[in-house]
Amino acid sequence: MTQVSPTQPLVGRRALVTGAASGIGEAIARRFAEAGAHVVAVDLDADRLAPLAELDDVETVAIDLSDLDGLSALPTDVDILVNNAGIQHVAPIESFPLDRFDLILRLMLASPFRLVRQSLPHMYEGGWGRVVNVSSAHGLRASEFKSAYVTAKHGLEGLSKTIALEGAPHGVTSNCINPGYVRTPLVEKQIADQAASHGIPESEVLDTVMLASAAVKRLVEPEEVAELTLFLCGSASASVTGSSFAMDGGWTAH
Repeated sequence: MTQVSPTQPLVGRRALVTGAASGIGEAIARRFAEAGAHVVAVDLDADRLAPLAELDDVETVAIDLSDLDGLSALPTDVDILVNNAGIQHVAPIESFPLDRFDLILRLMLASPFRLVRQSLPHMYEGGWGRVVNVSSAHGLRASEFKSAYVTAKHGLEGLSKTIALEGAPHGVTSNCINPGYVRTPLVEKQIADQAASHGIPESEVLDTVMLASAAVKRLVEPEEVAELTLFLCGSASASVTGSSFAMDGGWTAH
């Protein structure tokens, strides 16, 4: 039996991480590289991917993940798949742009399905695989003005559980991580939209909207999500599958 290093538990594993140019995805890519994995870091933003390419055992791929037919160009011989890429749009349902709704579902639900679909044969052949879907507290709860995001994340939860059931006989696990508001560019960009939708000043958005339901009044750090992702890809999580891990400061405890 191969000895697993406690400091580099992913040696010999190949991981594909989407949305890796910033925020949660970047933190996961960096943590996986530290843990010994060969990382394929994927994002639309080639310029922001560039610093990751300077790391050992990290290759970067700039691609539009909402272009579903183009996903076949990505490597399929991966042992770990982290579906993290996402965008947000804040607007009431009656004025929610139809093209934006469709884009969010393509990027955050259809794309993960296709990436899983094309990666599972390699995982099955090797008798080992890990799928981690970065969902959200909005995969477990809804909020006003985020119909597309909430719909996509709820769908991702169901997809993740189905992967878990089908993958179990082949040594493949699938889990969701459900952060609250994380200190990322995605969250920062929401502040103006949230202020407009709720009719409040931008200075009040964090306390009045984003952290209103959380018992722990702080943003989640991307590195915290990365550590939980690493756990879900390690040897101690072999029996952990089909689960959703709330990391939301007590938001979903209500």
